Amino acid sequence: MKKKSALIIFLGNIHFDSRASNFYKSFSERGFDVKVISFDWLTKDFKPVRGRISVYKLKKGLFSISFYLKFTIILSFRLVFTKTDFIFAEDVYTLPFAVIFSKLKNSRVFYDSREIYSNLAGLNKRKNLQAFWAWIEKKFIKAVELTITTGEMDSEFLEKKYNLTRTIVIRNLPFAADVKCSFDFRKHLLLGKGTKILLYQGVILHGRGLMIIFDVMKELKDCVLVILGDGEHKEFYQALAHQEHIEDRVFFFGKIEQSELLEYTSGADIGLAIIENLSLSYYFALPNKMFEYIFCGVPVLVSNLPQMKSIVDKYQVGICVNADNKDEIVSRINNLLNNNELRKQLKENCQIAAKELNWNVEINKLFDRIER
Repeated sequence: MKKKSALIIFLGNIHFDSRASNFYKSFSERGFDVKVISFDWLTKDFKPVRGRISVYKLKKGLFSISFYLKFTIILSFRLVFTKTDFIFAEDVYTLPFAVIFSKLKNSRVFYDSREIYSNLAGLNKRKNLQAFWAWIEKKFIKAVELTITTGEMDSEFLEKKYNLTRTIVIRNLPFAADVKCSFDFRKHLLLGKGTKILLYQGVILHGRGLMIIFDVMKELKDCVLVILGDGEHKEFYQALAHQEHIEDRVFFFGKIEQSELLEYTSGADIGLAIIENLSLSYYFALPNKMFEYIFCGVPVLVSNLPQMKSIVDKYQVGICVNADNKDEIVSRINNLLNNNELRKQLKENCQIAAKELNWNVEINKLFDRIER
């Protein structure tokens, strides 16, 4: 019997994206012949990779048009010469290509709406571009067989906005795997045994709480901040660390490949996910880093936004804070740093929650829909 084939297309590097990587692994394990077309423009000295998992190099200059033109040419060329049973558009940027070529290839098409693309914080000051991507989503979303979201509120919003009936929630949960050893940040950074590790994990962007965390760091003692990730605003925050005189307590580790990420995550004492309420997409946030912290037994400190708060309250795995209240954040972090019994209890709760909050359990919902 011929194996079913699936193609994942993504405007990002799959090796540094847990969600796209998890889809690839799950479909491969399920017996699908899976291929990936993805892109990278952020990794320094990145060399393109061709094969079952292809990662093409893009370059962002002063004008975005050349960036999107090259992306369009590469993706269209590859799609012309690829026959597949399923096409997965991993973002709104690949959605129109998936829909158009699915009709030409007679493929089933799925759309992973991992953000509320019609309300992105990063485009708050670029209304025309925001309106364009909202129009793209509206034009093509009804042509897909199934829209995948990261949370219940996301599904409810899209169903109402576009009058959809076919959505499914697949949360940003980590792939269940044995974490053989935790990365020793204290040894690596030559820190004292009593120094606590605060962890920020994910893309370095405005609105993800880094400005707040840097301000809070000036009030905290006996702890350092580790940043795992990269992004277009990395240099801004490196300069800010110097400006705020906390450069000796803030460490930028860069991007970590998915195969190694959880070992680094498990080396932290507190995981931070302070998302600012700058857009509807952020308001609905259920970031993968929060679930990665939980899976690794790391108590979390998160914004009291509704979907994040729901998880923390249900599983008792951390503390929610008002992102606009610096004094509250300082107080809550100090409580976690100094209360060993509380950290121990939250850690135990994380380990219990991890048995349910993992990708291996979550992805079965999608296969149940696909294989009906």
